[in-house]
Amino acid sequence: MTEETEHVKCLIIGSGPAGFSAAIYAARADMHPVMYQGLQPGGQLTITTDVENYPGYPQGVKGPDMMVEFQEQAERFGTDVRFGMATEVDFTGDVHTVTIDGKKKITADSVIISTGASAKWLGIESEQRLNGFGVSACAVCDGFFYKGQEVAIVGAGDTAAEEASYLSKLCKKVTMLVRRDEMRASKAMQHRVMNAPNIQIMWNTETVEILGENAVEGVRVKNNESGEESEFPITGFFVAIGHKPNTDIFKGQLDMDDVGYLKVKSGSTKTNIPGVFASGDAADKIYRQAVTAAGTGCMAALDAERYLSEKGIH
Repeated sequence: MTEETEHVKCLIIGSGPAGFSAAIYAARADMHPVMYQGLQPGGQLTITTDVENYPGYPQGVKGPDMMVEFQEQAERFGTDVRFGMATEVDFTGDVHTVTIDGKKKITADSVIISTGASAKWLGIESEQRLNGFGVSACAVCDGFFYKGQEVAIVGAGDTAAEEASYLSKLCKKVTMLVRRDEMRASKAMQHRVMNAPNIQIMWNTETVEILGENAVEGVRVKNNESGEESEFPITGFFVAIGHKPNTDIFKGQLDMDDVGYLKVKSGSTKTNIPGVFASGDAADKIYRQAVTAAGTGCMAALDAERYLSEKGIH
């Protein structure tokens, strides 16, 4: 049986705001991009109910609807959007090889990586069930919906402290649930949350269950020293225990930090391999917003276009 192979000028791996923005620019530059959507077509926004901070949508937009519009725009200019998952890459040669679903090999003159990141979750049933109905992994995206309300946030690192402090400006009360008797966050961030009058920190505390049938109504927690359980009412439950970039298949080929975020050359989307570009949350651990991801998707397409014309590939 012969292995199926295909050659493309520009291959885009992943289909969130970064991937689709790259596709729009690449398609308009006659790079005939082929995009493989991956495990979660549309990326993290497809599990976000309301997006109110993306420019151009004054009334707000549902995350999945927005990604459908991104896709329609990319396809209007000729992007070939396909279902499939990149399962292996070989960036050692001049032409880059990406295996799709373990069988089909695509060789590409340029590759744009926009595989995104996935929020880490606690792994309890109620958290999954109420995701998007009061449970969120992004305070900056969703905090606005809880103005004047009482919320809880899980986590003890800089992100959790930053998000708690952000929420404290909007919400009546923020309860931080910290598993140990200390925080991992930097001292400056710890001082900030400890000095906020409406942030309460519960130490040695783990979440047992998020309460509510169709929306978050409260949370049951357990003190892991005494074993004692208690409940209190909230309308929003934020998980800030970190994100993991979806970059495992690039290990050993592309430079990444110790968490797995792809490293790019300053002021560009270039990785350590010529012709391979990284955009969106796979390379961004700081901002992680749809609008910044879209911006780097545009940058990646422009970087790829320059690379191809320098190599005389038309």
